[in-house]
Amino acid sequence: MGVLELLLETGFWVATVRMATPLLFGTLGELICERAGVLNLGIEGIMAAGCMGGWCWVYLGGSLWGAVGFAAAVGAALGLVHALLTVRLGLSQHVTGLGITMLASALSSFAFRMLLPKATTPPKITPFAAMDIPGLGSIPFLGPVLFGQTPLTLLALAALAVTAWVLYRTPAGLALRMAGENPMAVESQGLSVHAIRTAAVMAGSALMAVGGAFLTLAAFDAYYIGMVNGRGWICIALVVFASWRPGKALLGALLFAAFDAVQMRVQQQAGLAIPYQVYLMMPYVFSIVALVVMSRRAAYPAALLVPFRKGER
Repeated sequence: MGVLELLLETGFWVATVRMATPLLFGTLGELICERAGVLNLGIEGIMAAGCMGGWCWVYLGGSLWGAVGFAAAVGAALGLVHALLTVRLGLSQHVTGLGITMLASALSSFAFRMLLPKATTPPKITPFAAMDIPGLGSIPFLGPVLFGQTPLTLLALAALAVTAWVLYRTPAGLALRMAGENPMAVESQGLSVHAIRTAAVMAGSALMAVGGAFLTLAAFDAYYIGMVNGRGWICIALVVFASWRPGKALLGALLFAAFDAVQMRVQQQAGLAIPYQVYLMMPYVFSIVALVVMSRRAAYPAALLVPFRKGER
């Protein structure tokens, strides 16, 4: 099958949109944090905690949507810890974020082992099923690609629209963007930079955790240690690729997911002629090239990584 034929295949784009969903959640979450001036390197661990939290909720008898809410709450709690250390105390955002990643990843694995100490095979749950919307699902190409997904994919697209609207059409979004560009201007208006940044980190971390929960509640039906598999770090790169804009974040998530889907198809067709590690490397190499090309003129938030101390000039 040629590349052009593959790109015209409906099944390929169904897989691409599905694989892009957790990346879109994570990228939007990181984008919100960085727009407010806080780099959140805890994203990998927060997504892992969302995976575990969502799966655990359903495994213990809870509903799927309840699991989504619980995962978001876990992410917001980890975001609050990150904000208290970086926003309130002004500690290094790099070190704190990596600490959150290690803490959340280790706690997720520990909780799984404590819950199922003798399990050799991860127990399965009943995940979200693909939607079957009368009329919409029968639309050529768009129907199966968009409306044949699980509800969490539509939730990710809704989160994209809401994030863009809040950032660019509301006073709250303006205040958030200014907290990452010129926090002194925010303070001069009588607003709390600390409160805005803390709320942004908590909201962004909640979205990251929901992206992680997608893996156990929609993409798979079980929890595996290490299943986030670097998606959090990819989301950080996609924020730069998107130039800190929600619309381009969707493009970046789809681009990386398409590269990943291509390598899977090529790997299946080529067999063992080439080591499989080469195919696994392909989406990352292509994404790095795209990142270099698209982000050369990207303007990052001026106050990103800069701690704010009230009253200091």
